[in-house]
Amino acid sequence: MSSFAEFMERREAAAEAYVRGRSDKVEAMASETEPSTFFGPDGKVLAGRSAIVASYQAGASRFGSDGESRLDVMQSAEGGDIAYWCGIQRAIVEMDGKAVPMNLRVTELFRREDGDWRLVHRHADFLRE
Repeated sequence: MSSFAEFMERREAAAEAYVRGRSDKVEAMASETEPSTFFGPDGKVLAGRSAIVASYQAGASRFGSDGESRLDVMQSAEGGDIAYWCGIQRAIVEMDGKAVPMNLRVTELFRREDGDWRLVHRHADFLRE
């Protein structure tokens, strides 16, 4: 059983893989237990693992392999089997051969399932700087 701080290192690596066109690491973090929800930057509200994983796959497929991502965590905490972080995901994604900045305000909630942290809710929208 990893601490939430250790888990967040894996979360950061999953975000990096995602902006390089690979959703597998984020998919592996998705909750196996309902309820789970995703409020994406496109304004959609998704519920249920299958819809959320399909969205992750579709989103990552738009990106080329030259992306980069950094999570600027503004606050985080864990208590028992619940944890969260919120902050800014600063990313540059490759779309159609061009580098595109994609900075998001993010809040993620996690639940411990079978000894590991699983993403049960993500809310991400575009940062207006």
